[in-house]
Amino acid sequence: MIGKILKTMRKESNLSQQDISNNTDFARNTISQYENGIIQPTFETIEKIAEECGFEIIFRSKKDKTHILTSSNIKREEI
Repeated sequence: MIGKILKTMRKESNLSQQDISNNTDFARNTISQYENGIIQPTFETIEKIAEECGFEIIFRSKKDKTHILTSSNIKREEI
């Protein structure tokens, strides 16, 4: 599932796998493997690709729709 999300973000941003590769530490082949579900990216990798595509990862509470967590509004050491 995450591979489809990564691919959708990339395509909606009009970026190629090579574009993402050029601007991150990931080989184009690795990005392809993420998108096709061959290998699973870490959360940090997902964040980096999302950022490159102009997206932000947001977690929203089901109970309180106004309660939102992002990697930028929490401290990593709290996790």
